[in-house]
Amino acid sequence: MSRYGSWIGGAIGWAFYGPIGAIMGFAFGKMFADSSLAQNEAGTAAGSRNRQSTQAGDFSIALLVLSAAVMKADDRILQSELDYVKGFLRKNFGEAKGAQLTLLLRDVLKQSIGIREVTIQIKQNMDVAKRRLLLQYLFGIAQADGEIHPAERELIQQISHWMGISNADFKSIEEMFVGSTTDPYTVLEIERTATDAEVKKSYRKLVVKFHPDKTQDLGDDYRHQARERFLAIQKAYEQIKRDRGIK
Repeated sequence: MSRYGSWIGGAIGWAFYGPIGAIMGFAFGKMFADSSLAQNEAGTAAGSRNRQSTQAGDFSIALLVLSAAVMKADDRILQSELDYVKGFLRKNFGEAKGAQLTLLLRDVLKQSIGIREVTIQIKQNMDVAKRRLLLQYLFGIAQADGEIHPAERELIQQISHWMGISNADFKSIEEMFVGSTTDPYTVLEIERTATDAEVKKSYRKLVVKFHPDKTQDLGDDYRHQARERFLAIQKAYEQIKRDRGIK
């Protein structure tokens, strides 16, 4: 199975006639079908239009819709953001499919699409570990030009809420992208008043929650993001240990 197929098979189950299909319409659905982007992992017979099956194209569209929303949040679309998304698509979907998705992204950027329904469908069909990585990807787009605009941050926070990600997780992930000095307590999702025992407990919990093994079925960029998140947690814990003299 290709990297793309692994991502879909391991992470996503989409209904063909769900909100994403309704939003984007028949034209995009036909584009994915004609270009073999709409893959049926269950192997059902071709031509059965009334099926409820896993559709690779549906997740591709969802990813593009959220990417475009963040890119447009500050009322400007920058080349640095486009390059970031293009690189992500190429690394995770391959050269050919990445190029097709990049062309479709340009069309999505021209449209005004409500993202709430798309985000809710993501919540319903993707496990929380991968939703957190998706949030990390969106922060990467926002920071591609060197700073996160308040409008981008506000939109990503709303997407996080719709995806069912906790506020603590949102702040912890955001901390990786803002400022020159990362607050280790925010990364570990604790207050500075936390006891040493609470520090250790939170560290152990986050190590399990964000362990890279949970993302082995994803593309290279997602696995890299998972490793970065895991290392950030370890670094924050080691810094607090040094500061407090914890053994």
